[in-house]
Amino acid sequence: MPLSFDLDPAITPELRDGLCRLWADVSNAGGAVGFVPPVTADDIRPELVKHLAAMAEDRTRLLVGRDGDGRVAATVFFTFNTHRLMRHWCWLYTVMVHPSHHGKGYGRELMAAAEDAARGMDGIDGIRLTCRGGLGLERFYGACGYREVGRVPGAIKVADDDFRDDITMWLPIN
Repeated sequence: MPLSFDLDPAITPELRDGLCRLWADVSNAGGAVGFVPPVTADDIRPELVKHLAAMAEDRTRLLVGRDGDGRVAATVFFTFNTHRLMRHWCWLYTVMVHPSHHGKGYGRELMAAAEDAARGMDGIDGIRLTCRGGLGLERFYGACGYREVGRVPGAIKVADDDFRDDITMWLPIN
């Protein structure tokens, strides 16, 4: 069953808790979303609060994908540039699909829904995101139409002896 997507949903306690659980589950499954396992929802909550505060200030928007049971199954946050020369593109952050849904095509659905949402945002001509090297994420995003436009070797420190590339991907949508 395909996901149903909602751009700018009302932030209810249920949604907030669902986002926290999703983020923790993705992190604990090895997902590259800003944390390394093990983490708890309490570890995630301060970072989620930052995203929610940016939403309240109209600097960030949220796209949520829900599964057939209405549970939060996927997310992406859009963040907008404040510099006048870069307002024509946005960032994607915290791109997540719940590990129980991997292999169902939900990642591609999420990326297509994010592209559609960005196309509907006034003045946005491109989407930029970064991903952690060593997981094949650049191949996934490449299959979704993004191209690698930059790489900083060893810029992400996952552990004392584990450094990963920070890869920048770009999708023009004009």
